[in-house]
Amino acid sequence: MSKSTIVSAHLYDVIKKPLITEKTYKMADDDNKAIFEVAIDATKPLIKEAVEAIFNVKVEKVNTLVSKGKTKKFRGMKGKRKDRKKAMIVLAEGNSIDFAS
Repeated sequence: MSKSTIVSAHLYDVIKKPLITEKTYKMADDDNKAIFEVAIDATKPLIKEAVEAIFNVKVEKVNTLVSKGKTKKFRGMKGKRKDRKKAMIVLAEGNSIDFAS
């Protein structure tokens, strides 16, 4: 395998999935932003590199947040949901990501 193939495969592990809701569609149209669920150990520079390589866009800024998993009960047993990390990507002017295709 060439080095570029290994790097691109690793970048696909950083971004898990796009978060698609009415609110994120409005942010994409109005503010030129995209929201992704990313790996919990992903850093901002790594997220920026992954988005630029996968979607061929220019990223201006990356904001991240970690949503802590809730403690829930199911049939009397306690459990905990997983922690999630989200990344809000601000794209450069003139760039966009189309999730419909």
